[in-house]
Amino acid sequence: MTEYVVLVNEQGDAIGTMEKLEAHEKGLLHLAFSVLLYRETDLGKEFLLQKRAECKYHSKNKWSNTCCSHPRVNENVEAAGTRRLNEEIGITGVLPEQFVNLGWFIYQAELENGLSEHEQDYILIANTPDVSFILNPEEVSDIQWWSEADIEKEMKVNPETFSVWFPTVYKKVLTHLQQAN
Repeated sequence: MTEYVVLVNEQGDAIGTMEKLEAHEKGLLHLAFSVLLYRETDLGKEFLLQKRAECKYHSKNKWSNTCCSHPRVNENVEAAGTRRLNEEIGITGVLPEQFVNLGWFIYQAELENGLSEHEQDYILIANTPDVSFILNPEEVSDIQWWSEADIEKEMKVNPETFSVWFPTVYKKVLTHLQQAN
């Protein structure tokens, strides 16, 4: 099935659609979302990160947020987040109303293979202490809970381990969680 993305202007207004790969080849601004699930433990918060599959056309083998993708035409980002959690890692227990939507940011980054990301990326978070998953090998090669300390250490020592958008998503989530306490 051909996937399309919703093209937007700098204010976030939809201005059309385009096939997903073509939008990444042309670097056109489009809607996206990043889901980051977390849980509280005795040692602090842990975040569920996925390692992108080897067969992905960009950012392969990079650790990133729990899942990320693009909402379909007329699909809200929370429903899209629920859909992609199931499609990528088999999580079915997170409902759209469980997400806290932290709003969006725009970023642009050059990637391998002549592709670029130019996204209006919504950040969705949910506290999910008990989830099970079944990885879709076309999307994800590994998934694990990471502590804040482990993420911080790896971002300092090996920043290339992560997708280009992950540090921004992670920092915005941490800021929100610290302000909420």
